[in-house]
Amino acid sequence: MTTQVIFTIDKKLKTKAMRKARSFGLPFSSVLNLATRAFVNGKINIGVVDTPSFNSKTAREIRSALSDIAKNKNLSPRFFSAKEAINYLKK
Repeated sequence: MTTQVIFTIDKKLKTKAMRKARSFGLPFSSVLNLATRAFVNGKINIGVVDTPSFNSKTAREIRSALSDIAKNKNLSPRFFSAKEAINYLKK
């Protein structure tokens, strides 16, 4: 027994996917069916990655810090002991 699945997808993405499926000689529905089976059988892992977005002040500070790192500027020296670090901070 089969059932129908209805979902929305970006039109351009659907067109590209259908074109690619056709190049393999498959209908797009077969690709979706194969992908669903692979997902159920644990052969496809889906990971959700959240893209961090910073407010303007934080983004500016991060850009500034990355710029300083690239220029090797405003960096503390390397410490080999806690005592060295404390002495550096006391200066």
